[in-house]
Amino acid sequence: MKLIVKLCGLLLFLNFALSQEYLIKVATIAPDGSTWINVLKEYDAQIRKESKGRIGFKIYAGGVAGDEIDVLKKIRIGQYHAGGFTGVGIGEIAPNLRILDSPFLFKNYDEVDYIYQKFNDEFEKEIEKGGFVLLGWAEVGFIYTFTKTPIYGVDDLKKIKMWAWQGDPIAEAAYKVIGVTPVPLSITEVLTSLQTGIIDGVYGSPLSMLATQWFTRVKYMHNVPLSDASGALLISKRYFDSLPKDLQEILLRNGRKYMRKLVELSREENKKAIEVLKKNGIVITEPPSKKLLDEYDEIGKKARRMLVGKVFSEEWLNKIEKALEEYRKTNQKVSN
Repeated sequence: MKLIVKLCGLLLFLNFALSQEYLIKVATIAPDGSTWINVLKEYDAQIRKESKGRIGFKIYAGGVAGDEIDVLKKIRIGQYHAGGFTGVGIGEIAPNLRILDSPFLFKNYDEVDYIYQKFNDEFEKEIEKGGFVLLGWAEVGFIYTFTKTPIYGVDDLKKIKMWAWQGDPIAEAAYKVIGVTPVPLSITEVLTSLQTGIIDGVYGSPLSMLATQWFTRVKYMHNVPLSDASGALLISKRYFDSLPKDLQEILLRNGRKYMRKLVELSREENKKAIEVLKKNGIVITEPPSKKLLDEYDEIGKKARRMLVGKVFSEEWLNKIEKALEEYRKTNQKVSN
């Protein structure tokens, strides 16, 4: 009887060993219940199904693993394997890719998609140089300015106590050109600072304004996109390379599929979020003239030049701007 029990135990052990899951620990600041996490769970279910349980995700949502810089450090020491990052985290891995977040670069999502498709292979190489593999792009969306008093142009912005994400050179450069001295704060300090009057202006996507509840402390949204905030799901290259080839293929193929789904959902939800903001009393202010839009374009160009050598290379800036210029010559659509 004891022998039978031992044999059964051995068979169970061998079966477990043969079907052992590669459990990928994924960390993100996206809150549980958000579209980000919901799509990530769909991605997880699909790779488990295709691999017959050999690979899957363990998701650490809501910033429980720390902010993006903390997560990067923990991935590099093997505590986690992958993460969902905004441009701040991506920039720590591949500095040249921060050009994608630079101010007033894109005018609409057609331009965004064109640049990401045209340079995708080069973007992936930059990420790999930083020790990571791209599973898929997952943009945050167009970023707008939200304030307690109305903004119609640059002169109005100069009167605002604007927040800037602490340590973010992109925001610093844009505000410097405008002539604004922002108040640097971490994301966790923003809501309290709005409540106490330390700041009276912030920037974010419409959806993020709802998720963070920042909209409850502002009254106006200036309808000029500051930037298109990038995002991506990245996995440690060292860990990825340790996976069997068939699992790498399953992970990459589904990563492209589900992260693109996330992008489409995020864009749609950002549109809906604007309507929700309006219903909650947020007033949309429009730029009064094309002259002002041209002024914003000039601010963007100057800010991007200020970042050359500090954040991204001149070569990268030139080729992205050139590609956009060529695209605009044959595509006159300017609405987002």
